[in-house]
Amino acid sequence: MSFKRLFPLLILAFGLLGFTNSSFAQEAENHEIAHVEGTEGAHEEKKGINITELVFGHVSDSHEWHLFSLEGENGHEKEIAMPLPVIVYRPGKGLSVFSYGKFHGGWYLDEAGNHISNTSYDGLYVEKNMKEKIKSEDGSQVYDFSITKNVLSMIFSVIIILMLMTSAAKKYKKGEIAAPKGFQNALEVAIFFIRDEVAKPNLGHKYAKYLPMLLTVFFFIWVNNLLGLLPGGANFTGNIAVTLCLSLISFIVMVVRANSHFWGHLLNPPGVPTGIKFLLVPIEIISLFIKPVALTIRLFANILAGHIVILCVISLIFIFGALSKGVGVGFVPVSLVFAVFMFFLELLVAAIQAFIFTNLTAVFIGQAIEEGHGHDEAHAEAAHH
Repeated sequence: MSFKRLFPLLILAFGLLGFTNSSFAQEAENHEIAHVEGTEGAHEEKKGINITELVFGHVSDSHEWHLFSLEGENGHEKEIAMPLPVIVYRPGKGLSVFSYGKFHGGWYLDEAGNHISNTSYDGLYVEKNMKEKIKSEDGSQVYDFSITKNVLSMIFSVIIILMLMTSAAKKYKKGEIAAPKGFQNALEVAIFFIRDEVAKPNLGHKYAKYLPMLLTVFFFIWVNNLLGLLPGGANFTGNIAVTLCLSLISFIVMVVRANSHFWGHLLNPPGVPTGIKFLLVPIEIISLFIKPVALTIRLFANILAGHIVILCVISLIFIFGALSKGVGVGFVPVSLVFAVFMFFLELLVAAIQAFIFTNLTAVFIGQAIEEGHGHDEAHAEAAHH
């Protein structure tokens, strides 16, 4: 791999490291939370591993990239994490850009049960609940445009896809297509599969126009699914906002490219009594908007569930260990076997979910651009001649 191809990736990596202006080490008390109670300000420590917090902390988005934890002083854990750039806009105060490392220290629980950083910076603080949010201390509106863990993972996936695809494309430009080898051969299999099993059956003679989009969607989802299975990887496609954006793209293409035949059957079904149309047309319109919702939930739920199951199986070691050290040690092989099995199953699910999303996208677009029987017969006759 040439330096020219690696140069953008190196610029990104060193830029992020220089931008954060801090080391990877950051101390946080994620498992020991001080809760202030009463007028005396006494602190009650909640010790032990919070499985719910641990699992959702790994599958949720964050403004830092957590790597691993080390045993620190006084039993406190030392979190090794890479703080990411925080980019926020506040009306009246303008744009603020700084490192997430500026938020440091422990956490406390507010009256609503939210995890609040006990250290603020520039009038901002971090609220860690089901979703990590940066809020203003004075209650004013904060617009967050930060490079979070999911955003950085997406950038990495785009770089990987571009490097792999451009590398294979250069070989074709040089005429090296007689006997493809290695990755180029595997890439051809995937591309031909999407073309022959997804695009052509669903889009007919117009498949070539939509094939670039379908291939982009397939490889984008597949690569991000695989990156999410790496240790410390981001749960990118397990984020409902990500799957919603992907579904909206498919929905917009379907609606924009829909022909008069599609809209005619949707808004004025032929051969249906007028009284039935008042019932059928609203159902058809609702089903039109259900399609992107189905795409969104299907991909999000399957990927998120896979990550949660793997983390929960591993967490069983600590749950049984808390009951009895001997039981915990004895359950280690069982938990690891199930975790490895689920990991390999998720490798299969990663490809299957990318295929299902791409195939359903092709089905929905095919329904929108489908021509009448007269057009199909005319096109078939022209193709025959």
